[in-house]
Amino acid sequence: MKPASASGRFGRGLRRIVDTLQRGLFDEAPVDSPPAPGERIDAAAPGSADTAGVADAPWAHPQASREIVLDGRRVAFRLVRIRRRSIGFVVDARGLTVRAPKWIALREIDAAVREKQAWILARFAEQRERAALSAAAGPRWHDGASVDYLGQPMTIVLDAHRGALEQTPAPIGAVAQMDEAIGATPRRLLLGLPRDAGEARIRDAVQSWLQREAERVFAERVAHFAARLGVRVTRLSLSSAATRWGSANANGAVRLHWRLIQHPPATIDYVVAHELAHLREMNHSARFWKVVESVVPGYRTERARLRSEGRAEP
Repeated sequence: MKPASASGRFGRGLRRIVDTLQRGLFDEAPVDSPPAPGERIDAAAPGSADTAGVADAPWAHPQASREIVLDGRRVAFRLVRIRRRSIGFVVDARGLTVRAPKWIALREIDAAVREKQAWILARFAEQRERAALSAAAGPRWHDGASVDYLGQPMTIVLDAHRGALEQTPAPIGAVAQMDEAIGATPRRLLLGLPRDAGEARIRDAVQSWLQREAERVFAERVAHFAARLGVRVTRLSLSSAATRWGSANANGAVRLHWRLIQHPPATIDYVVAHELAHLREMNHSARFWKVVESVVPGYRTERARLRSEGRAEP
């Protein structure tokens, strides 16, 4: 019995070494921001015999580090090792990202992906539909185009006589007052640009204004929720992360995606409260969600809204 036991320990140790080497070869380094879900799947290398006859799919993440087969189609996904307790899945316009704890073996990650095949394929279908609708809509950045601001459409107006970027509505204070202001005021964004300005120039001007608004609004809401939760925020900055709406670290630094300014005030409040709650509970335990609910009772609705967009929750 003793030799068999030693052999078993040796085998398990060898598997751990192999897994570690595989991680070093295929996994990306952990990311700073904390963070965020197909059936027959083979974790085979490109061109291997195991994937003979498998159709090449357009689902390849530009930063892919691992391949798998979903329903007969090859999917190259990005695998990120980070500090978390469970495996997370995100499908966005770039493809599939899998975030997994450092200690989980690759074969366990593959098994988890197998269990999520239906969800992953459904998200890919949604992304294709969105891309098709966007292409059919034609150029977006032009005089008279619409851009969302605080969950409401705002019309872009080009006026070369305007010396600087400005908005028609009067300055707005707390987010809680924004719904009334949106409903009572004409929604126009005046740009000091000629009518024939190029799309890139218009886009840059609009996004610059949205980012300035994001800084102002987010600062107000962070101050509001920090006081209610009794936490201290040492730094607030804007993010343009591809998959996350926000992040926070134990030092009190908070990052929020600037595109949140295009969402309704209630959604902004949820993300802000979510990140500040992490300054009390650096996890997603039941205690953490109770902290969030204490200041945003309807957080589940806003959480579902963000998840439906294919981007990871905060």
